[in-house]
Amino acid sequence: MAVVHVFAHFDDEYCALPLIRERARAGVDQWFFYVADYATADLAARRLGETRALLAHLGLDPERAVALDCGVMDGALHRDLPRAHAALAERVAALGPVERLVCTAWEGGHPDHDLCAAVAVRLGRDLAGAPGVDQISLYHGRNLPSPWFAACDPIPENGSVQAVAVTWRDWLGYAAAVRFHRSQWKTWAGLWPAMFAGFARRGFAYQTLAPERVRARPHPGPLLYERRFGVTYATVRAAADQLLDC
Repeated sequence: MAVVHVFAHFDDEYCALPLIRERARAGVDQWFFYVADYATADLAARRLGETRALLAHLGLDPERAVALDCGVMDGALHRDLPRAHAALAERVAALGPVERLVCTAWEGGHPDHDLCAAVAVRLGRDLAGAPGVDQISLYHGRNLPSPWFAACDPIPENGSVQAVAVTWRDWLGYAAAVRFHRSQWKTWAGLWPAMFAGFARRGFAYQTLAPERVRARPHPGPLLYERRFGVTYATVRAAADQLLDC
């Protein structure tokens, strides 16, 4: 049985690395599906290559990183979520039994991330055995004024956390593995320090995603994607409901 990761962008897997590594060491069969397309084929190929290089570094089969190529662009998942879901569902159905799903958290950070959480909930509902869903925090603006954000900081609205034990050697390897995403260095220049400052305080943890959670606002107050990307919660809510109500 496989664990299926549902991510929006190549490099989202970096925020889940301790969990991926833990399951790899346990011999778990893992697949990684990426929903968003990019402005050019060259950029898409470069970013896919970076993700595959990271997986190979972890001792995983790089071909398990799969681009859906469904035509839904980075930052625009809310415009055609059913098409993205259909492409993903077809690929996942071909894998056979699925033990668990992993997705980006429902946390109000990036609209694509939240909508991958909605897609994972729908997949979990439809797949045989109704596999559960784990969610990984990337970033959000809960209780923080613009332009500040928190990185890899699970929000309390998503429930209790499950810690992953990370040795000091693994922390060093984790910190250094950001080098595989060279094309995104500007993003990681801001995100990476916030991530590891948080990890120094609280370690690494993930949360279970309850299906009803994606029916509620991620947290009170303005969401980071409303402030930073100009996408309203009402827009994300409508896209999620269109998929979940089918």
